[in-house]
Amino acid sequence: MQPTENAPATPVTVLMVGVGGYGHYYLQTLREQMRPERARLCGIVDPLAHRSEYYPRWIEDPIPIFDDIEAYYQAGRQADLSVIASPIHFHAHQSCVALNNGSHVLCEKPIAPVVQEADLLSRTAEGAGRWCMIGYQWSFSHAIQNLKRDIRRGLFGEPLRLKTLIFWPRDDAYYQRNGWAGRIKDNCGRWILDSPANNAMAHYLHNLFYLLGEETASSAVPSDVVAELYRANPIENFDTAVCRAHTNRGTELLFYGTHATRGDQDPMFQLEFENAVIRYNDPTPEIVVRTRQDECWTYGSPEDDPQFKKLFDAVHAVHALDPLLCGPAAARAQCVCVNGMQESVPVIASFSTSMVQRDEEKKRWLVVGLDDTLRECYRQGVLPSELHIPWASQGKSVDLRGYDHYPSRPANKSKRERSATE
Repeated sequence: MQPTENAPATPVTVLMVGVGGYGHYYLQTLREQMRPERARLCGIVDPLAHRSEYYPRWIEDPIPIFDDIEAYYQAGRQADLSVIASPIHFHAHQSCVALNNGSHVLCEKPIAPVVQEADLLSRTAEGAGRWCMIGYQWSFSHAIQNLKRDIRRGLFGEPLRLKTLIFWPRDDAYYQRNGWAGRIKDNCGRWILDSPANNAMAHYLHNLFYLLGEETASSAVPSDVVAELYRANPIENFDTAVCRAHTNRGTELLFYGTHATRGDQDPMFQLEFENAVIRYNDPTPEIVVRTRQDECWTYGSPEDDPQFKKLFDAVHAVHALDPLLCGPAAARAQCVCVNGMQESVPVIASFSTSMVQRDEEKKRWLVVGLDDTLRECYRQGVLPSELHIPWASQGKSVDLRGYDHYPSRPANKSKRERSATE
């Protein structure tokens, strides 16, 4: 069931930036589930817009189509809300353009590939007097919001360890669907850092930090991270990641995610507190609390709410100006952690060819035994290298206190030396 707030006096005008891939589903939601008196599509930005199944309708209506977001605003057009569903390396720039031209923004996750772009976006929103939501849909769900409320009020005591695990095998088509999947930079030198932790599974890394945020719209601040990063696919970056991070209050966070297992495992998590253990998808698809006194209750599932509740919330917020649930401040932690993971393992190791098998039927690469290894690591709360797995290699520990640039800049380098390497 979709939200049912009263429609505003005039429909919210929505600019869609990026209409292929995930952007298609935003369009589908806007067209099929949003009443026209509530929101109206006012423009499209995408150089490949003609590939969309909706293209004939845009020509008929007509809806103005532009190749880039600057051209849209330079043509004198406006939008109450700009939805940024473009590739990762355009998120911050396009969001800033929209904000500087008077639009509020709903930007897809992640906020940006690198923290300096995330911080620029945050400053731009503040300076423009507009808000920017980041589309981590779990953060907009009632289940996560209710759980976070009770964590914040100390119902479970101090957090000790939070961990999450996801296996989502990906085939050749996933990595060949565009020119940036699995890439570290694009051909123009822009950072992408596409990986499970920064794309498909970014939600669940973000969620660990978000649940521990001291305010509704904040996340815990990462203080350090150590990672193990590997690849089975013929890509630049990693398709398998394990990391241990700590928050500035000392809570341990563990992330296990891969696109290279034989089997699937939808997101699961376990949150250990002084007075309770909270599990999701382990084994039931609900968030279940069990206290030290053996009390038990559930918050339901973050999947109970529609995936595009974030779009309904954004449309509503244009006029209501409700407090943000997930904006740049909340999304920054995931970005910093991913940047730290990349610094922890600057050279990605390939799994041994003896471990990698080809599934010709499903057109994908998989690592033999990886499912069992990562499940055991998750169970024990350790990295593969700490189980003395022969192929495992731990990266260096990266200090994330005050981290504001990827790659990190040594304090002893002059400004001139730094600019020469960026």
